[in-house]
Amino acid sequence: MRPVSLGAVIGLLLLTSVSPAEAHTSLPAYLELEEVAPGTFTVVWRLPAVEGPPAAVYPVLPAHCSVPEIPSSVNVPGSVVTSGVVTCGADGLVGATIGMDGLRAQIMDVLVRVAFLDGSRVTRVLKPDAPTFVVSPGGGSGADGWGYFRLGVDHILSGVDHLVFVFGLIWLVSGLRRLLYAVTAFTVAHSITLGLATLGLVHVPTAPVEALIALSIVFLAVELVHVERGHTRLTHRKPWLVAFAFGLLHGFGFAGALSELGLPPDDIPVALLAFNAGVEAGQLVFVGAALALFAGLRAVDLRPRWWMRLVPAYAIGSLASVWFLERCALLLG
Repeated sequence: MRPVSLGAVIGLLLLTSVSPAEAHTSLPAYLELEEVAPGTFTVVWRLPAVEGPPAAVYPVLPAHCSVPEIPSSVNVPGSVVTSGVVTCGADGLVGATIGMDGLRAQIMDVLVRVAFLDGSRVTRVLKPDAPTFVVSPGGGSGADGWGYFRLGVDHILSGVDHLVFVFGLIWLVSGLRRLLYAVTAFTVAHSITLGLATLGLVHVPTAPVEALIALSIVFLAVELVHVERGHTRLTHRKPWLVAFAFGLLHGFGFAGALSELGLPPDDIPVALLAFNAGVEAGQLVFVGAALALFAGLRAVDLRPRWWMRLVPAYAIGSLASVWFLERCALLLG
């Protein structure tokens, strides 16, 4: 068979196996290239398909690499996985450029892992504004902790549903100490389930979790309305308890970013710690920005009418209701 481009073959496989509708996802894609003979690599390309059909993103390998056989593509829960072999000859991949076609039009990241025969590995996170990288020699034998950290930061800051929940929590809780307790409870809870899911000790399907996360935001919006109308509820009395309960759920959502990748076992400890640290760093940045915004509004001394205080709650609830219906439709369809 005449050697052809890996990207072209994967594009053809996706066009014939999924709906042509374009999808955008905050979950990362994963490309693994493992050298099994000098200049020959096995390829695993995993595209998330939890929130709809997979995005039109394809790996772009150096021109001297070719695909001797047509790769196979299978649909697994939450992803489309393409696997095959590429041959890059004596030049190999060291010093070559690997990129992603179509990534600039997406909001997701791509984790790329290249493993060589000598035991060295290179791990990079490609982004829409930086969709290529040069494979450097001597990449080391450990996982790229900084890359996983950045993946965690990007995942929380691009995960609008998680940020909306945290924003609602900040709006609901009065007093800095009570807010600290609530945010800490949320952090501890989602760290627990993130670890359990990523280590494979607990498995929860991603699609139902995403729908329930949207429903948790609807619940929080309803609680906001009751509090603004002067009704004392459990969420207002013990916000840390509610934050912990829903944090367990949101942790499974965070875990989708790692568990769906199918990482090598050796990478999981570093990936889990660094990714979780990135999630927490991104969350702290968001909480700090929200508190600064509220402080600025208090400094202006605006005196909105009573019904205006309900606008954030109804806006959050309406947005989350749309998400819930969309995710239920994907789940049932």
